[in-house]
Amino acid sequence: MNAMNQEQNNVVQIFDTTLRDGEQSPGASMTVEQKVVIARQLEKLGVDVIEAGFAASSDGDFESVRRVAKEAIRPRVLSLARAQEGDISRALKAVEGAKKPGIHTFIATSDIHLKHKLRMNREQVVEAAVKAVAYAKQFTDYIEFSAEDASRSDPEFLIQIFREVIRAGAKAINVPDTTGYAIPSEFGALMANLIERTAGGDRVIWSAHCHNDLGLAVANSLAAVHNGARQIECTINGIGERAGNTSLEEVVMALRTRKNYLNLDTNIHSEQLYPSSRLLSQVTGIAIPINKPIVGDNAFAHEAGIHQDGVLKHKQTYEIMTPESIGIPGNRLVMGKHSGRHAFDERLKHLGFNLNKEDMNRAFVRFKELADKKKNIYDEDIEAIVAEEILRVPGRPDKFELLYMNVNSSTDGIPTATVKMRVDGGEKMDHASGDGVVDACYKVISKITGSRSQLVRYSVNAITAGTDAQGEVSCLIEDDGIRVSGQSSHTDVIMASAMAYINALNKLAERKHYRQVVEKAGP
Repeated sequence: MNAMNQEQNNVVQIFDTTLRDGEQSPGASMTVEQKVVIARQLEKLGVDVIEAGFAASSDGDFESVRRVAKEAIRPRVLSLARAQEGDISRALKAVEGAKKPGIHTFIATSDIHLKHKLRMNREQVVEAAVKAVAYAKQFTDYIEFSAEDASRSDPEFLIQIFREVIRAGAKAINVPDTTGYAIPSEFGALMANLIERTAGGDRVIWSAHCHNDLGLAVANSLAAVHNGARQIECTINGIGERAGNTSLEEVVMALRTRKNYLNLDTNIHSEQLYPSSRLLSQVTGIAIPINKPIVGDNAFAHEAGIHQDGVLKHKQTYEIMTPESIGIPGNRLVMGKHSGRHAFDERLKHLGFNLNKEDMNRAFVRFKELADKKKNIYDEDIEAIVAEEILRVPGRPDKFELLYMNVNSSTDGIPTATVKMRVDGGEKMDHASGDGVVDACYKVISKITGSRSQLVRYSVNAITAGTDAQGEVSCLIEDDGIRVSGQSSHTDVIMASAMAYINALNKLAERKHYRQVVEKAGP
């Protein structure tokens, strides 16, 4: 569909880059299996394009793109690639199994990037861009071209390079606000200017890719589509580098809620927004702020008396959308120990988990075990089970496994912890003391595993209400420039803390493994 037809239909394509740009958020790295689970939910959500990764960056990313490309049925699947033949060849290889493949190639266009990063002049940049698109055109019909740091680039230069890559065969032109520098009125005017003055601009899809450094990513994206763009590049929960990317759920609901003003909509099934948000949070361990628009716990909460009174009389007095419209269930109390396998499977699907039979059976066993400890099982409990048991690295056992733990603490004594673990198939046991039992646990686990990682963030939350609630623990660790998150849940918060830390250490070991593979492979 070309840009003209899209404009007539008033449909804005949603280009999801959660698996690529979103994963670049510190601590948000995902395994191949986790990316596949997210991709399945993105298709259920109704996104038009999935940017599955940066195939040339590592063997792990290549495999992620390849797996997602094979899984996706309706969305177009792209791999990012620098404007280099080697990157493009790798990207093309990764997406060749997709029903609707394509590549997304880019090169910087701002003078500051040309001078300090690329060390190229404008003529060389145009030449590289055209050469990349022309090369890709030999193998695929769908090529998106991005001018990195477009919002700080000379508009005349953008018009020049866009004109040339369109001639070379680009089907989509992306205008990124890479550093989150733009102001909405300015960015909207830039988009209108480029669309109007670029030769061949009526034959392509114009896209906006905005970052949130000034908190304006959604506003800038809306300004872009208001001025003719027909694709928004975004991520679930707005995750991404630095302050993140355009939030998919926010921009989608803004278009839907203000259709009377913008006269635009998307193909997104909005009832899948909340399940998608929760799924990503469970996979990455990045908590959703309670005041996050659309999907935060307080998004539909009312405490002020006047607000409560107004909502009770008529919801639209203070609610411009309904919880049901984004998939928030009216009653989260769903199951108990007498619930059957079929009901459990249906609930998993409602929550965004489209699991195969083997994984569903594993999750069901854990559900039954938890049901023996808790009277009532909530959606959040089920999400925690899947995050812990299913979304893990397949193909080989974890490097570290907790076998036994004993902790002691009192008002008069020093907290201590004794831990037994399986490390690379062998068993090790040790003990340590600390400022508290969690500190003691983490110290002895570090001794046993030999980890020198630093604990950057630690948080614990009760998943549901009640004294039998599971404690959900998330931690972020860093070692040698690599940041990973770990998460776990348990009715014993100390056990959850230890398991979350070990989960993070296993992810760290996996990342280091891929780094070694890349280093051995060479440039």
